[in-house]
Amino acid sequence: MSSRHPVPGTGPVAVLVVTWNSARVLPGFLASLPEGMAGLDWHLVVADNDSADGTVDLVRSLAPDATVVRTGRNAGYAAGVNAALEAATARYGDDLRAALVCNPDVRMRRGCARLLVDALDAPLSGGRRVGISVPLLYEEDGTLQHSLRRESRVARALGEAVIGNRRAGRFPRWSELVTDPEAYARATVTDWATGALMALSRDCLDACGAWDESFFLYSEETEYCLRARDLGFATRLEPGASAVHLGGDSQVSPRLWTLLTLNRVRLYGRRHGAAATAAFRAAVLLRETSRAALGRPANRAAARALASPSALHTTPGP
Repeated sequence: MSSRHPVPGTGPVAVLVVTWNSARVLPGFLASLPEGMAGLDWHLVVADNDSADGTVDLVRSLAPDATVVRTGRNAGYAAGVNAALEAATARYGDDLRAALVCNPDVRMRRGCARLLVDALDAPLSGGRRVGISVPLLYEEDGTLQHSLRRESRVARALGEAVIGNRRAGRFPRWSELVTDPEAYARATVTDWATGALMALSRDCLDACGAWDESFFLYSEETEYCLRARDLGFATRLEPGASAVHLGGDSQVSPRLWTLLTLNRVRLYGRRHGAAATAAFRAAVLLRETSRAALGRPANRAAARALASPSALHTTPGP
């Protein structure tokens, strides 16, 4: 992307959505866009990963002005984001103000995107700036989702294995999950956040470049947030912005939970030495085996995969 920038606070915003057999949830997402994007100049870009359920036809019917990029294969989430971002950059060039990366199962509330985009580039201590802003996410029934996360640590993996991530989440040393209600009541800087909906500043996009496509699904947003932080761009919650996130089936599908677990350890290994990674892997394995003993198929599958010597030397995919 070009290093030349539009005047701060102006320019179009690209709404980037990656789809794969998303026809069931897409109409609700598209219906929420006018209110969610209110006050912004925006354009929808959909990157479709070879859907077989009529997703592309649905987009063209319900959002005829949208740009549709067909990847031609189930390329993964990060690859879809990159394809959509490339199309948005080709359309707007230097004028692109920011990008909004969205899951198709998100329903933005009125003014959500404007608040997220306006929160970008705010100065922080230590010379950092807000490069990624995220909203409050809610379940359909109004329950707040704990979407903020701390960076992986061996002690945190052990805490989650022994205490459970929600109970351990009250203690920063013992869990990645942030459960403190006060953290969700203010503009909280976090190591990373759930990637269901996030606004990325133009400067952050320029500095970080492409999303890491070696993560087919899960941990790609973690890697991006940590990379952005390394380059001086913080991820921060904008509590005035909110959306409903219908969620996924990662915690009930053995295949998806295994993919999530393996990618979590793979990412840790990229940022730490062999000894620390072995300790982290053992702590995560302890958690999965303890849950597998309770008869949970997803944890059993993840534990089996983690115990395989070659598990982290291959790139998990579909």
